[in-house]
Amino acid sequence: MRNFHFPGRSTVHATNAMVATSHPQASLAAIEVLREGGTAVDAAVAGSALLGVIEPQSTGIGGDCFALIQPRGEGKIIAYNGSGRAPKAADAEWYLERKITSVPLTSAHAVSIPGVIDAFATVLRDHGKFGFDRLLQPAIKAAEEGYVVAPRVAFDWKNQFEKLKNGTNTVRYLLPGGKPPVAGDVIRQAELGKTLRAIARDGRDAFYKGEIAADMVETLRGIGGLHTLDDFAAHTTETTTPIGTMYKGYDVWQCPPNGPGVTALLMLNILSRFELTKYAPVSVERFHLEAEAARIAYMNREMHVASPEHMKINVAEMLEKGFADEYISKIRMDGMLDLPNVAPPMNPSTIYITVVDKDRNVCSFINSVAHSFGSAIVSNKTGVLFQNRAGGFRIQPGHPNCIEGGKRPLHTIMPGLLTKGGRSTMSFAVMGGQYQPTGQTHLLTNILDYGCDVQEAIDMPRGLHYEGQYQLEDSVPADIVEGLKKLGHKTTSVVGPLGGAQAIWIDWDKGTLTGGSDPRKDGCALGY
Repeated sequence: MRNFHFPGRSTVHATNAMVATSHPQASLAAIEVLREGGTAVDAAVAGSALLGVIEPQSTGIGGDCFALIQPRGEGKIIAYNGSGRAPKAADAEWYLERKITSVPLTSAHAVSIPGVIDAFATVLRDHGKFGFDRLLQPAIKAAEEGYVVAPRVAFDWKNQFEKLKNGTNTVRYLLPGGKPPVAGDVIRQAELGKTLRAIARDGRDAFYKGEIAADMVETLRGIGGLHTLDDFAAHTTETTTPIGTMYKGYDVWQCPPNGPGVTALLMLNILSRFELTKYAPVSVERFHLEAEAARIAYMNREMHVASPEHMKINVAEMLEKGFADEYISKIRMDGMLDLPNVAPPMNPSTIYITVVDKDRNVCSFINSVAHSFGSAIVSNKTGVLFQNRAGGFRIQPGHPNCIEGGKRPLHTIMPGLLTKGGRSTMSFAVMGGQYQPTGQTHLLTNILDYGCDVQEAIDMPRGLHYEGQYQLEDSVPADIVEGLKKLGHKTTSVVGPLGGAQAIWIDWDKGTLTGGSDPRKDGCALGY
């Protein structure tokens, strides 16, 4: 295509297998696993574990994950919920009695039980050939022998200096020499390497029971947390059925709540009521419609979506074509809807891996510590950086997403899968906290409405309507920005890149795989 005047990198093509990640070393580690005969899930776990060391602002074993897996690329799709729960002792009244009305994002109260290690173990049990003893080796080597800091990682590290300077154990673990590393520096994390070795040797129980768990609980309770050893020991990964909608003849699949994927499905349902191709892909009209769809969908998510047993309206109702008609029917091209602003925490840091192996097993895998460097709390002796995913809860009795012991918070991370006739067509996601539903919608409409290939779709300029402002990348042309202002949008230039995407397109007729990876990150797609 190449007619949008935003030239980017080429697509990557292969016949056997393909991987796309946010860091070249992770892509290489995953490819090496595939060449050894590993499955898509084996490769995803190896790459994700390595990213937990070399992209510490985004992910780690103190975080959570979700996955969509379709064996041999056809038939049943399995959704895995690897998110953690609040400590059993967490209770809204406990917080309100102490005048805490929202979860402080750099406190122990923001730390739900990390879910990723159990999720790794669960997906490997169901779909893997290798174990932790093989798949954690790249991460162990990077932690113990050192890794070179990549440019985007250095950018994020510098931006979070103040947060890390004031964190718990973060100066010791994450500010070598008292300052953030720059691109090209070599970083070693011996304590984290030792923890990974224990997991490689003894499996998931090494993390959730015994010395490592005891140190994590001691660290969190020492700064006011309510966590117990029983909370860690009781953690499990949930296997569920994905939710989906049809758009332009394709089925789009997401993990169900407490994942936020329903938001993107709502956006697609709204946009299906309009003929986007009447407008240029980079136009005032297209950006305006995307923003209005996002505002409606995000508002409904914040009102209704939570851990499913607490939702008062079910997902099937939300995905009915007539849902939110009272708002959709009022969308107009000459102005904005009058809607309340929603402002949940931004959560900008995540990694996403997509893998398709030689048997066409498809793995869409996302892993995160929530905000950049999570809670800025590192366990005393283990090197584990904790996420702050419990910051996604409300402290609002009666709200479906109110904090409660043993409950999972509303998440932001969402792996995606596109199928046609029951077969995988594209494994994809767009990282970036609250941007993710908009990012996935933007990517899909770039491909399905505007005919972009996966790399063009990733490269295209982006915007996010959030907190009453339309945050626009600098690549959005000035005349588009002015046109949006005339419609009433309050525009602002986004600080840093907006999100980061990976995608693999499967051509069953040709027997080929086409990969794309976001230039907003350090990564790449690789295939063989």
